[in-house]
Amino acid sequence: MTSADVFDYGFGGVADFLKDKYDDQSFDWVITNPPFRLAEDFTKRALKIARHGVAMLTRTVFIESVGRYERLFSSNPPTAFAQFTERVPMVKGRIDKKASTATGYGWLVWERARPESRLVWIPPCRKSLERDGDYQQAPRMANHGASATIISLRGADLFSGGVTDGNGSRSR
Repeated sequence: MTSADVFDYGFGGVADFLKDKYDDQSFDWVITNPPFRLAEDFTKRALKIARHGVAMLTRTVFIESVGRYERLFSSNPPTAFAQFTERVPMVKGRIDKKASTATGYGWLVWERARPESRLVWIPPCRKSLERDGDYQQAPRMANHGASATIISLRGADLFSGGVTDGNGSRSR
């Protein structure tokens, strides 16, 4: 996986996902948290360049739109919508352990090998995943043309940690 963002955050590359050139099916997966106002454009672009799948972290309300249904979901329904059961606070420009939010988030996932759509829930997990030091603001480091971080995800199942489906069953 190639790591990049439109801004230099001190790791990965600097690239504009919507403007840079990528060949069709040139990445195994595209996994991102797009700007909400650009999420539809990101999704359409990602579906063209991903061989195996796309995962978009979006606001839950992203799935609520007749226009978006007609332009995107009717012809490309996601294979999974994984709703966070607890709120995920995201604060622009800083890290804050005490942040809260009224906004719901979920992962929209398109897996080419799984054509059916399903709704799954991500159980409460924030406290079990947090570690001491997670909320210390990392210093910004200059990106002097360093190559992006590459992480192998071949054969990985995005939901291998087990999540519950609508019937309370756990899936792997």
